[in-house]
Amino acid sequence: MAANDYYNQFDAPHKRTDAPLPAVPHSQSQQSISPVTSPFDDQHRYEYPSTHNLTHSMTPQSAYNDTGYHGASSRPHDSPYDPSRPGAQDPFADKNAVPLHSYGKMDGSPTRYQADPEGRLYPAPQRQKKGWFSGRITWVCYILTLVQCGVFIGEIIKNGILTGSPIEIKPQFNIMIGPSPYVLINMGARYPPCMHTIKGVTDADITEPINWPCPNTTKSVAECSLSELCGMGGVPVQPAGLHWNDRSHEPNQWWRFIVPIFLHAGIIHLGFNMLLQMTLGRDMEKEIGPLRFALVYFSAGIFGFVLGGNYAAQTIPSVGASGSLFGILALVLLDLLYNWGSRRSPVKDLLFLLLDFAIAFVLGLLPGLDNFSHIGGFLMGIALGICLLHSPQKLRDRIGVDEPPYATVDTHEPTMSGGLASAAPGLQKFVKQPVGFFKGRKPFWWAWWLIRAGALVAVFIGFILLLKNFYEWRNTCSWCKHLSCLPVKNWCDIGNFDLKNQTSGNSKRALAPVSLAMYAAEEIFRR
Repeated sequence: MAANDYYNQFDAPHKRTDAPLPAVPHSQSQQSISPVTSPFDDQHRYEYPSTHNLTHSMTPQSAYNDTGYHGASSRPHDSPYDPSRPGAQDPFADKNAVPLHSYGKMDGSPTRYQADPEGRLYPAPQRQKKGWFSGRITWVCYILTLVQCGVFIGEIIKNGILTGSPIEIKPQFNIMIGPSPYVLINMGARYPPCMHTIKGVTDADITEPINWPCPNTTKSVAECSLSELCGMGGVPVQPAGLHWNDRSHEPNQWWRFIVPIFLHAGIIHLGFNMLLQMTLGRDMEKEIGPLRFALVYFSAGIFGFVLGGNYAAQTIPSVGASGSLFGILALVLLDLLYNWGSRRSPVKDLLFLLLDFAIAFVLGLLPGLDNFSHIGGFLMGIALGICLLHSPQKLRDRIGVDEPPYATVDTHEPTMSGGLASAAPGLQKFVKQPVGFFKGRKPFWWAWWLIRAGALVAVFIGFILLLKNFYEWRNTCSWCKHLSCLPVKNWCDIGNFDLKNQTSGNSKRALAPVSLAMYAAEEIFRR
């Protein structure tokens, strides 16, 4: 207290060159050693911020030349720095300090800033979180899966309304755990009798119309017309003895090449397809984008059903997205072969794909299954993959040309020349200078683009010829059936039309219902 009384007797500001000793802690109030009443205060002193939440504080001085300890202020009403006060000085206004604003803010990467022009033009890939709904959302896969699951729910509801059971249990049990094949036909399965006249059926030597299975049948008796079986608006009535080449009464439900992509024969069938679609399918959509993925998906599915419509059994309906998924598997195979050197374990990936192909192909050889849809989807996937995927890495290294990514993150980022970044700069160059685009190209570049053009032309011509054969020529292939069946116990004859008398005393002919489950049951009873 004596020291404070001595210093307080001076009225004029006192300038010190040494630092005071820290105060000795005692039980008295800290008011007497507050810096506010210190004799070192002058009219230009720096106002200390409030320290009512602190117990001890190191407070900066206005001239930065006082290193003494001034104790903690217990006055909560101390005024902060006020730039409007006359002669006030900012304690942080150091002209020798490094300006922080010139470095910009970090953009999430520990080594790159937004102020770096190269960081804007060539952004480093961001680490994506794992999960089905993280990173780029694969809308095509999600929407297709949702629609296909919803359609299957509609199948079992309709089967329950028509037959009294959500799955087929009579006249035979559906081993796929799903609706009857006649409900699938009525909902749009690929069924050739609903799409064109059948050679050897409509022009058979009969005088009465043919009876067909009913959608609500629970017995092995055909009692409905073809129009009732096909549904979806019906088909023209075909009189008995009508020549197959007569187009006046021909059914033409062409959409049965497209609708079956969304139909499935049962829970097992749907589960396997959706598992593949939400794994390999999502990965491929993330890589090539939704437009290319959707193009390959639907093209492969339609081409598979067209090929099966020409060479598969005529009385077995075909449904499922297997052809589309085989087209996606073809893209996965091409991508693996194109980037073989950059893969961590390419041999293991190749063996995994070959195992998938082998299992699917062998299952397609069983009675009642359409292996032509698998083959057709795979061929379309290979052809479109050659056209749409980037060139092989070795070829790009050989010709010295790299290709841009399938899609850019932001198409409004400025380039070094002031233009806009583009997902396809080669296309822009071709549009602006069609002749200059081809100048300086190496022979390997020309050879590869000829292969791409040839694949596209070949698959397009093949599609047209298959449609022409389905509706006009009706040419058959004697050995092609072995691609979808094994020559064991007349398996290859399953699905052919079998016209027989419905009763011994009636000359009316009927199409015998044929299905895989019925064939399996007959084989069991024979043993």
